[in-house]
Amino acid sequence: MTVDSTAARKPRRGSSKRAGAKTAAAGSDGPELVQLLTPEGERVEHPDYSIDLSSEELRGLYRDMVLTRRFDAEATTLQRQGELGLWASLLGQEAAQIGSGRATRHDDYVFPTYREHGVAWCRGVDPTNLLGMFRGVNHGGWDPNENNFHLYTIVIGSQALHATGYAMGVAKDGADSAVIAYFGDGASSQGDVAEAFTFSAVYNAPVVFFCQNNQWAISEPTERQTRVPLYQRAQGYGFPGVRVDGNDVLAVLAVTRAALERARTGQGPMLIEAFTYRMGAHTTSDDPTKYRRDEERELWEAKDPILRLRTHLEREGHADEAFFAALETESDALAKRVRDAVRTMPDPEDMAIFENIYADGHALVDEERAQFAAYQASFAEESK
Repeated sequence: MTVDSTAARKPRRGSSKRAGAKTAAAGSDGPELVQLLTPEGERVEHPDYSIDLSSEELRGLYRDMVLTRRFDAEATTLQRQGELGLWASLLGQEAAQIGSGRATRHDDYVFPTYREHGVAWCRGVDPTNLLGMFRGVNHGGWDPNENNFHLYTIVIGSQALHATGYAMGVAKDGADSAVIAYFGDGASSQGDVAEAFTFSAVYNAPVVFFCQNNQWAISEPTERQTRVPLYQRAQGYGFPGVRVDGNDVLAVLAVTRAALERARTGQGPMLIEAFTYRMGAHTTSDDPTKYRRDEERELWEAKDPILRLRTHLEREGHADEAFFAALETESDALAKRVRDAVRTMPDPEDMAIFENIYADGHALVDEERAQFAAYQASFAEESK
């Protein structure tokens, strides 16, 4: 699905505070944020961000979120069945990822963490390629330059520096493109992220920092990360920040599109805090019942991003039952394809782990390769 990039207005310079102001429909008990679609599926307007999508485009956003959630659920099940070693679920964060992913242009470059399965979907990365690393058969599974989507980064916060350096290079090349870096609320406390903010501001790099504040950095709540809303941290570095309703795919799309266009036109970096919620565990090795209450999850389930958009589609006549039925069939087919792909993934050759470490080779790697080969050979000798 493509969306017209002229639909959203650029945020006014120096207006990040106003851009973060709550709308009347946002409710008086919630945080101040940009919202275009309420939890009840009602369309509202915002003074700094607007968007006008066709019925086809709205259905496309819904399809993206539904298929991403189905893929994610299938991957979680495969891990429970022993087919994957680990999985990091995005359950609840579909709007933040699909909205921001669909805001990018084909020539923009994306630096993800390890949970951006929805963004990968938007960038055209085959979902089955995301699973090789979690099965332990490869180090990534896709060519990052084919889709301008970098390999998943496990080290917390380091991708913010990678994105900043890449964006500085984009600026020096004079390219008409932008870079976006994803990280979580916990990663916002990392020194790498602070350094990325500093360098991007000083060098006016065309980069958007997209923080998915899902309320929990594993078992640590957001209040253990900051005393102020995360988006306000940008002010100390000299560039604007905005908080958007991360469960509102329309608002995320509008805000991210405007931020990327701002970066492309030489106005420098911007921080987006997508205020959302991780409905599931941090990873499949985590038990969230140990540190958060069921009532908290139930509160956020009422703000489900997929249900929100479906309500809007049905209320405004943008989709009929035939569309939803066809999507369910497509969802089942995707799940089967994922299951089949994982169970038939070939194991790598034993010595492949030593390949492509250094471009010109390295003495230490050569030594380790020889030691491992001797170790493997010892089993053959014992079996004689």
